[in-house]
Amino acid sequence: MLKRSRALTSVAVIAVITGMGAPAWAETLQEAIALAYRTNPSLLAQRANQRALDESIVQARAGLRPTLDVTLSGTYTRTDSPRVGTGPFATGGVDNSDSASASIGLSQTLWSGGRIGHGISAAEANIMAGRENLRDTEQSVLALVIQSYADVIRDTEILAIREANLSVLQRQLEEASARFEVGEITRTDVAQSEARLAQSEADLANARAQLSVSRAGYAAVVGQSPGDLAPMPVLPGVPTDFDSALDIALIDNPGIRSATYSLRAAEANVAAAKAEYLPSLRATASYGGSNADFDRFGDIPDNTRLTAGATLSVPLFTGGLNSSRVAQALERANAAQIAVEGEGRNTLQSVSSAYAQSISARATLTAGQEAVRAATVAAEGVRQEAQVGLRTTLDVLNQELELRNAEVTLASARRNEYVAQANLLAAMGRLEGQDLDPTITVYDPAANYDRVRNRGALPWDGVVETIDRLAAPAVVPAADAEDAPIDAQLKSEVVRTAPRG
Repeated sequence: MLKRSRALTSVAVIAVITGMGAPAWAETLQEAIALAYRTNPSLLAQRANQRALDESIVQARAGLRPTLDVTLSGTYTRTDSPRVGTGPFATGGVDNSDSASASIGLSQTLWSGGRIGHGISAAEANIMAGRENLRDTEQSVLALVIQSYADVIRDTEILAIREANLSVLQRQLEEASARFEVGEITRTDVAQSEARLAQSEADLANARAQLSVSRAGYAAVVGQSPGDLAPMPVLPGVPTDFDSALDIALIDNPGIRSATYSLRAAEANVAAAKAEYLPSLRATASYGGSNADFDRFGDIPDNTRLTAGATLSVPLFTGGLNSSRVAQALERANAAQIAVEGEGRNTLQSVSSAYAQSISARATLTAGQEAVRAATVAAEGVRQEAQVGLRTTLDVLNQELELRNAEVTLASARRNEYVAQANLLAAMGRLEGQDLDPTITVYDPAANYDRVRNRGALPWDGVVETIDRLAAPAVVPAADAEDAPIDAQLKSEVVRTAPRG
């Protein structure tokens, strides 16, 4: 196992290293998203989990159908009794007997007080909650794709900045050395240039390491090392108004929707637990025969019997089991209701945070562009002034450092704004595959559900389900319908204090 782990690690490292040295090829964000959508392990595992969850509807609907079983039995009896008397009138001794029987039984539930019907409703709600969890996983994966894509572009730009800075400082050191030779500047000026060059070499090494880290992260989430990445395209559907973003999120956020479906399942389970107090009605039939001699088991039976009837079972006393199950189901429904509120608050936080980060990054980006423009003009001016003796070597070095810092800040701000926009779309529930790339082949979880739902179905399934829901306990909401899923005062406070673009 250890050897296998080392081998996999080596393959990953080689993939990253060779990707850096391989010939460059253009790669767009849409291509990265499409590849991750097809191959990302987290996404594939969640899809498999959803297909496994689809089987719960098959298991729930199996209660609508009859059960058929075959019973085979054989018995042998030896009786030892004291021998009494003599001759033909003697009694007792050893008596051997055996018998064999076979029967087939059929049982069909006609009415369970709603246990089966509510079980089906709970399974369907859980499946819908699972689909929302799949949406959440998909959006998390695609957000990671966008982040890793932006990280690689940012770190590539920073590496280029560091390389350019190293070249400038090398030329600066050469000029300083030449001027020192002719006595225009002192040894201190040369030492300052040497120190800045050494620091630039350290910054370049750090930039290369950070780019390797970002490339490895990209390969992990996308499935291949990045090539020559195309510029980041405009993300579709990014809102410009906080109120509209929040309104969309409270409807489409997969966390809220999943919690809502889980609440429906919990409420159905409460009704199913209450149904345990009600009678159940089953129709039964059996047919079988027996032989008095085990050796004649395969022959025509000595006697056969056909039995048909109905069984009404009424629970009278369960030792507190049913009441405990109802109480347990009610508390789980209460917890599910609280989870809806919690997901709503989490969504408010996510939207507010992502929107604020987007506004902040946009302001930083605008300021960074102006800073780079001004620093570029200033650096050129300081260099020219230094040539005529109006500026010192330290002035040139400091201005060059300021320019490079402004360029690095600009690259980071561009990445931060893009990632914040992606996180905002994810919080809104609008970062699915088809949202980012309309041409992508969408995975439809409903297709597997439709395929397996009626597996083993019989013509009378619908009739039995309709009968089973008659007089069944009603599903009672865990909270009044007038209660808003999100506290209105909390929402208004968040809207009031939200940043404005």
